[in-house]
Amino acid sequence: MHPTDIANPNYFHKVVDCQWACPAHTNVPEYIRLIAQGKYADAYMLNRHSNVFPAILGRTCDRPCEPACRRGRLDSKPVAICRLKRVAADLRGDIGDRLPQVDPPNGKRIACIGAGPASLTVANDLAPHGYHITIFEKYDQPGGLMRTNIPSFRLPEQVLTDEIDYILNMGVDIRYNSPVTSMKALLDEGFDAVFIGSGAPRGKNLELPGRYETDRIHIGIDWLGSVAFGHTDKIGEKVLIIGVGNTAMDCCRTSRRLGGKSVKVMARRPRGFFKASPWELDDAEEEGIDIVINHAPKRFVIENGKLTGMEFERLEWDEEAKKSRTIDTVILPCDDVILAIGQENAFPWIEPGLGIEFDKWEMPKVDETTFQSSRPGVFFGGDSAWGPKNIIWAVEHGHQAAISIDNHCQQLPVTERPAAGMNLLSQKMGLSEWSYSNDYNPVARQKMTHVDLEKRFKELSLEVELGFDHVQTAREVERCLNCDIQTVFTAAKCIECDACIDICPLSCLTIAPDAPEDVLRAKLSAPAIHPDQALYASKALPQTGRLMLKDEDLCVHCGLCAERCPTAAWDMQKFELNIIYAGSPAPALVAA
Repeated sequence: MHPTDIANPNYFHKVVDCQWACPAHTNVPEYIRLIAQGKYADAYMLNRHSNVFPAILGRTCDRPCEPACRRGRLDSKPVAICRLKRVAADLRGDIGDRLPQVDPPNGKRIACIGAGPASLTVANDLAPHGYHITIFEKYDQPGGLMRTNIPSFRLPEQVLTDEIDYILNMGVDIRYNSPVTSMKALLDEGFDAVFIGSGAPRGKNLELPGRYETDRIHIGIDWLGSVAFGHTDKIGEKVLIIGVGNTAMDCCRTSRRLGGKSVKVMARRPRGFFKASPWELDDAEEEGIDIVINHAPKRFVIENGKLTGMEFERLEWDEEAKKSRTIDTVILPCDDVILAIGQENAFPWIEPGLGIEFDKWEMPKVDETTFQSSRPGVFFGGDSAWGPKNIIWAVEHGHQAAISIDNHCQQLPVTERPAAGMNLLSQKMGLSEWSYSNDYNPVARQKMTHVDLEKRFKELSLEVELGFDHVQTAREVERCLNCDIQTVFTAAKCIECDACIDICPLSCLTIAPDAPEDVLRAKLSAPAIHPDQALYASKALPQTGRLMLKDEDLCVHCGLCAERCPTAAWDMQKFELNIIYAGSPAPALVAA
């Protein structure tokens, strides 16, 4: 086995899994500790540095961080990272004096197409550094699909407006009701760079018999937009939703609020293969939505020009849901059908001959690192770059595109990317005292309180999730295992007294002779539950040449090993990741 030095920075990269799982990195354990201390504004600003929209993402994020949370390996439920973002956002108070100060104009003009999360992130990163940002928005309000496709009972309008205003108030010039109809004309205006964040605005259609014989078949994202802007305020009693992604969940729950009494979500495959987030499915079913699996749409049933139902093939799938056979067909009655089977890009306003190349799927050719198109100075991000993802990905695209735009305007190669900084600092404050709460709390994940079912259907904009109260917040923050507080081991100081092994409450430490990894794993004090979790090994110990082994999967970062060690071979050190965004100076590195 090749030993892995426990104090090697590469080791720490692997440990803070929740942080690295998020495309727009944030120091998750740190903002959780700030919440525990009641420093909500500090926690909000730490989160906003990378995620830009904490109050929005605290309600709507797909939570890529939570499946990576090590707490989930101990009791199957990760820390409620997303909902704790909301706590900090809701309790932040006035943060006006904490927002970035805007530098004098630098003479560079940037055009952003669409006022969605990607364009807004570009504006957030560049406006403070003197760039003049002009956003062209086709609607009369900003937010893009955050406003038009996320219902107000999940994301209240005031929350959305407040988050966006922090950016627009930096002096951003936003032009409403101004769709870009000609890319050539926009380029002729002489902007120093153009960012295209127009999203994936075209919902996929379902070309089946009867599709165009009625006006009661709706495209999901268009229908949600119509509801958001007040153009649609009712629907039939029997509604079928085709598709089972997060948009379908928003469609079915909105239908219940607009008069749908029997609302069914129709899925082609079994539940384990749905695209919708598990909590979205739970919320829908809580509201009486019927999710019907293994049904493939065949035709719309039209009688005397009226939609009366839809015919489906009932399917039976193999174990991997790749091959199916038809069992029979069934007709389900309905008054309305909403198609939520995906979204597509649409760029009819980008003329040929501008040097902006598209692939065979009519998607722009975009560099995955720089976000620059085949035409220098024209950048893409969010859903417009590679198709539908989610808000947090759009934010990260905006950050990276802003770096490239800044480089482009300063006549630097767009391929030059700022390096992240990393700090390691001891948390020792005394013989047995640390600057963080190191108790392991066995409490279960807190359950979000919802508005009563009876009330939530009476008002479309009534937010369903009520957030955590102070007691729930206090319990949930203590579930965090402080994954950024590292157990740093210095082999040269170890006298192999076994004190750390004796006191470890989880038996995650072992001293054993060097050997192939499968042999070492057999010698662990406690069997490794997850073999895919890396086994960390020290350099050879000075007394016997053996290795100190640690199973990070089990460690709760309590610090008892460091408290017990007589030679200070163990220490608890805080890892901090400093991500650099456009125009910011590189961080100073602090040695451990």
